[in-house]
Amino acid sequence: MPRRKITSKEFVEQATGVRLSAHEKLCAERMKHIQESIKELSKEVKSLRNDVSKGKGMVQVLIFLGTVIAGVMGYFKWNG
Repeated sequence: MPRRKITSKEFVEQATGVRLSAHEKLCAERMKHIQESIKELSKEVKSLRNDVSKGKGMVQVLIFLGTVIAGVMGYFKWNG
């Protein structure tokens, strides 16, 4: 059975299909990489939020302790 000759229009359509297929594979890999990066960044943001919350709590504790120490020192200087 002899091969049928394809017209230039059919050839262009086939070549375009192959190029689109390769492009779609490339875009799929890029999207996968972007999604992984977004997930990783989301985890880092959560971690940073926890660190900031701990820092705020520690500052509040230090302020409380400083206030207590200043109050005790003021009490002894006032009475002493």
